[in-house]
Amino acid sequence: MITTLLAFVLTLGVLIVVHEYGHYRVAVACGVKVLRFSVGFGKVVWRRQATPDSTEFVLSALPLGGYVRMLDEREAPVPPEQRHMAFNVQSLWKRSLIVAAGPVANLFLAVLLYACAHWIGMDEPKAVLSAPLAASVAERSGLRSGDWVREVSADGENWSDIRSMTDLSWHVTQAVIHSESLHFRVSDGLGQHPRDVLLDLQGIDGHEVDSGLMRRVGFGGPYSEPVMGTIKPGGAAAAAGLMAGDRVRAVDGAAVADAFSLRETIRASASAGEIQAQHWDIERAGQPLELTVVPLAVDDAGKRIGRVDAFIGAPPEMVLVRYDFIDGLVSATTRTWDMSALTLKMFGKMVTGEASLKNLTGPITIADYAGQSVRIGLAYYLGFLAIVSISLGVLNLLPLPMLDGGHLMYHLFEAMTGRPVPELWLERLQRGGAVIMLGLMSIALFNDVARLAGQH
Repeated sequence: MITTLLAFVLTLGVLIVVHEYGHYRVAVACGVKVLRFSVGFGKVVWRRQATPDSTEFVLSALPLGGYVRMLDEREAPVPPEQRHMAFNVQSLWKRSLIVAAGPVANLFLAVLLYACAHWIGMDEPKAVLSAPLAASVAERSGLRSGDWVREVSADGENWSDIRSMTDLSWHVTQAVIHSESLHFRVSDGLGQHPRDVLLDLQGIDGHEVDSGLMRRVGFGGPYSEPVMGTIKPGGAAAAAGLMAGDRVRAVDGAAVADAFSLRETIRASASAGEIQAQHWDIERAGQPLELTVVPLAVDDAGKRIGRVDAFIGAPPEMVLVRYDFIDGLVSATTRTWDMSALTLKMFGKMVTGEASLKNLTGPITIADYAGQSVRIGLAYYLGFLAIVSISLGVLNLLPLPMLDGGHLMYHLFEAMTGRPVPELWLERLQRGGAVIMLGLMSIALFNDVARLAGQH
């Protein structure tokens, strides 16, 4: 809990400071006087100001945002000798640069974070597949247990290397969102017997792009040997006489390809309503053995499934994914661009109803993911921070009142008409924007709570 809280505070702090520093740095460069640089809202708990005439830097009690307050005649009287440093008297292009600088700073931060993660390197599951789900797109494509996905292509001509399961998931997610198919070049686990596979993703519903997308396509995760791990005392596995290290060869006469297949077979034992006893053929210390296993029927998200109270599967094979300096920077820039486009596309789909509002996440989910990534390792946390920074940058560029994108739209109106947006309309738009933002925040918070309750 403490780790999650600290990670969340650090995440917010870094993103807010970088965003507001973008506004601050460009404002100063454009000759605008910055009165206050605040991290957080509400009561000031810390402040620093070198001279009475310099920028006041403050830390406020509610660290869920920040702001840069500039000299502006619309907010307070400005001494005549300082009028040239007021924001509102600057040229249109300078004002636009200052407004856009915050989101752009977040995008540049994402490039740096991704690059650092690439240079450090991450241990990720090798792109060797478990057996696909029955009747799924992955199964119909001809993929099978133990296939090693080596390359991917959208058109069958231009191919890209697949470094890990994470890389594979990224390509599949993009293809689903764009309603495209993917070509895979696969081999067996030793790199032999290569063949091409077409994964037709055009029929996959991209309404919800979440952690369950790969399963809806039919992927069961990275390949893992069907070996028994820790056995819970008093559970169904222990009652059947199973032991850690047992290798499961078959269940009810059907060969078991991998740990995922075994888990699915156990889950399906309760699908008929009453639990079905299973006959397992296992190998223990090189010797064959037959056991009868009676799984325990439990409720899982409204479904009856079977469980044996044991950890199933050997750890998947891992690969170190690391880039050199140039490749890491190029990959970071490409990933930031792709993720920005993906985020913008998802926002658009949610507005038009083509994507579910369940994809919106709030502070609880962000805090949870921040804590998880910190516990895994620095490179993972940097990657997570990059994703949130991109989301913040893209969100702030949306043409909504109260956001930087809304102010840019005001500037566009001014550029096209030669006059600023009337004050009456500004007030109405700000109120409308506040309602929209409050609604989005409420939906995000509801989604967070629903995820915690297991409803999403």
